[in-house]
Amino acid sequence: MLQSIRDNSQSIVAKIIVGLIIVTFALFGVESLIGLASGSKAPASVNGEDIGEQELFRAVELQRRQILSQMGENADPASLDDNMIRSMVLDNLVEQSVLVQSAREQGMAVSPQMIDRSIVTTPEFQIDGSFDRSQFEAVLRTVGLTPLTYRDYLRKETLIQQERTGYSLSAFVTDSQLEALMKLDRQTRDLSYFELPAAAVRAGVEVSRDEVSQRYESEKSIYRTEEQVKIEYVMLDRSELARDIEVTDDELQGQYQQTLAGFEAQEQRQAAHILIEINDDRDAEAALNEARALKQQLDEGADFAELAREHSEDPGSAPAGGELGLNGRGVFVAPFEDALFSLNEGEVSVPVKTEFGYHLIKLERVETTEPPSFEESKPELRQQVVDQQAEGRYVELLEQLADLSFSSGNLDEPAEALQLSIQTSEPFSRAGGSDVVTANSRVIDAAFSDELIRDGVNSLPIELDAGRSVVIRVKEHLEPRQLELDEVAEEIRQELIEEKTAQRLDEQATELLGRLRQGESIDTLAQEQGQALVEQAGVNRNSQDLAPAIRSELFRLPRPQDAAASFGAVELASGGRAIMALTAVSEPEAEALGDDEKRAMRGFLASRQGQQDYQDLVRALKNAAEIEIN
Repeated sequence: MLQSIRDNSQSIVAKIIVGLIIVTFALFGVESLIGLASGSKAPASVNGEDIGEQELFRAVELQRRQILSQMGENADPASLDDNMIRSMVLDNLVEQSVLVQSAREQGMAVSPQMIDRSIVTTPEFQIDGSFDRSQFEAVLRTVGLTPLTYRDYLRKETLIQQERTGYSLSAFVTDSQLEALMKLDRQTRDLSYFELPAAAVRAGVEVSRDEVSQRYESEKSIYRTEEQVKIEYVMLDRSELARDIEVTDDELQGQYQQTLAGFEAQEQRQAAHILIEINDDRDAEAALNEARALKQQLDEGADFAELAREHSEDPGSAPAGGELGLNGRGVFVAPFEDALFSLNEGEVSVPVKTEFGYHLIKLERVETTEPPSFEESKPELRQQVVDQQAEGRYVELLEQLADLSFSSGNLDEPAEALQLSIQTSEPFSRAGGSDVVTANSRVIDAAFSDELIRDGVNSLPIELDAGRSVVIRVKEHLEPRQLELDEVAEEIRQELIEEKTAQRLDEQATELLGRLRQGESIDTLAQEQGQALVEQAGVNRNSQDLAPAIRSELFRLPRPQDAAASFGAVELASGGRAIMALTAVSEPEAEALGDDEKRAMRGFLASRQGQQDYQDLVRALKNAAEIEIN
């Protein structure tokens, strides 16, 4: 079980990185910033431990990024409810704090070495299969974390995963429970059914003009048009500006020199180690003596990998001969790192003491990253120059657009001055339109504001996303109005037809079920209705050749008693009804259940029970904790 906990912890890093979906920070706008008032009271405390404002701020931003990424490239940050996100994130942090405290109280811990191993073996932090410090820091920057905050985040998540895994692995299912549940899962049922098509009933439904008129008068308030506006707008698009930018060789050389000035050679070292722990059974002196004895063997020609497999007490690297991979600075604890970066290739250190014990460290090779050549860098340099110039031009024109729009009575002047085209939208309501402009919540708010409708002014520039902004004005305001009866008569008539059809089908189904329960044959009733009787035997819970509604209802019907069928009716997706008879229920004998099936089902049920036990623990811990929300 302990090894299972260790293995599970290795996958947490990837889950965290996948969860922290990368979205350009500019997408969020200034509105997303949450003030970090220095000296202010912590947002929450759990059993006296504070949840800090900065921790909450980071978690809120990460949650916003994940939501916006899931919404797609046209996501509108203004559509998010910041208060709701903050409340949800704070609740998650409270739960995390409760669970971390519980794990600590049970003696669970995550060593720095375990975190180091998790980080260096995470694919998202690697280049060509090896850990890369620059890649590590770049990924963290995109999600607003530093190496220190990420290590803390990883430590907490690993602690929680250890506790969760412990509950999952300790749950069990008794033989009698397993047998009963497997019989229920493998149960099959026999049925007969026929359909009452909606079309046949619908064809006989009549709706009078008076009925339509009565429905209109009784629900007149719902038959109104929505308030709508039609807008004109001009759009400033950074990508359009970029298309017109031409880059000279001198500019590329200048950008290359800037890149070289900021480049630091990245030295990485591939190492292996042997760890002799200091623990309750071995004090520091004994550990040092054992490490010295192993060093003596190495000096006499012993194979490092073989000694590591036999003697190293690091379960993560010992099976691989102590291999730690290719790593740069900042990955290992200071004494280990200092020793590693002082070695020559092929050299083995003297025993090095860390908080884990004594290490013998072997430097296997050194790799230094050199800057790419100018020719290799040209495509990237060109894009960098274009992006920089486009951004500068975009900011400059955006300022001009704001000034011109504010001082103009229409969009003609800013459009002419900045060579932008004036576009006109289709009418849209407060629910928004179907294009990227009229679906934007900021555009909708501005378009329906008193200032634009009443005063007829231009809006300020509205940011659609990181590279597009619009200025709008209301061209036409369409007030809501009462629809006349003739405009909605057909809509009302169809509503009444569907209502009457459903009512007649339900009445017909009820009458037929009554006759079945009084002993009439379902075959006879099907013939009477002019419908084919469908008979199916051995239907299981996953059968795909039955309509889902029929299959679900079939397994809700009670078992037949005394050879009498059970009957039911269900509404179909087509609007019709199915009249059903459950004629038999079969379950496999215990001896027919294979060992492999039992093993798989036992694992599934135990896992589900473990998850339920864990959720019960979370609720109990939260109920017992002293939680203060400020």
